[in-house]
Amino acid sequence: MEMRAVYAACLAEMMEKDKHVCVLDADLSKASGTIKLYQQFPDQMFDCGVAEQNMASIAAGLSSYGFKPWIESFTPFATRRICDQIAISISYAKRNVKIVGTDPGISAELNGGTHMSMEDMGVIRSIPGMVIFEPVDEVQLRAAMPVLNDYDGPVYVRMFRKQLPVVFGEDYKFDLFKADTLKEGKDLTIFVSGMLTADVVEASKLLAEEGIDAEVINIHTIKPIDKETVIASARKTGAVLTVENHNVIGGLQSAVLEALAAEKIPVCAVGVEDRFGEVGKLPYLREVMGMTVENIVASAKKALSLK
Repeated sequence: MEMRAVYAACLAEMMEKDKHVCVLDADLSKASGTIKLYQQFPDQMFDCGVAEQNMASIAAGLSSYGFKPWIESFTPFATRRICDQIAISISYAKRNVKIVGTDPGISAELNGGTHMSMEDMGVIRSIPGMVIFEPVDEVQLRAAMPVLNDYDGPVYVRMFRKQLPVVFGEDYKFDLFKADTLKEGKDLTIFVSGMLTADVVEASKLLAEEGIDAEVINIHTIKPIDKETVIASARKTGAVLTVENHNVIGGLQSAVLEALAAEKIPVCAVGVEDRFGEVGKLPYLREVMGMTVENIVASAKKALSLK
């Protein structure tokens, strides 16, 4: 299934059980996958138009009256456009609002640089009290949605809209604040978030063919990061590579480096090298941004050479 279809199906289940769960969108319900929910739950769906600042403020107000609002828009408009509303109306006020940003990083594709948010995690990480979650596949998203809904506080969900390769089995157990070890290894650790997780799994197989045993850990919650797992794995392997669909400044690499600040362990990164996006399809953008499986393998070898 497409990630947005899973998202909408989970919302429907939660809205059916709890009339306090509601969804606000910025005239993007078709893009977000929630358009059919307007017919099913007309009193729990609100189209705020192309006015994300108002949408965030309305959600904060609804939260004040006991509602559990989810707000959704394209990633740049769900973060940098409403940064002040998130900081003051939602986080400072301790409002229980879930913020969903769709098409993160290069997944904005043909919408180009204006819609291609490379800095959203950096923006949200700097706001006190925020939790940042980025799902890997439909299995993890389905497991996470009720947990996120029950969590009392603001959460930013960085959601790829379309289909992603399935990484987790149906027996997967989700813990919002605990990273998932996908493969144990001894030579280096690869920490990965979001849509590139399946690519890292593939890269680890290629590395294994060359005798390199990589540990692969999915960091689905970037803030607060699972420091215990990060530090333990880095100490075990002695070399680290971070892989993310985000600017290498402010996102996963920054969070990992902060966790390892007191450790003398080399850290390399695969991600967007501090630049804006451009128009293109995913295969082209992966090449341009240096985010292919081959880039991951090469960067893993570089990290290993620095031990």
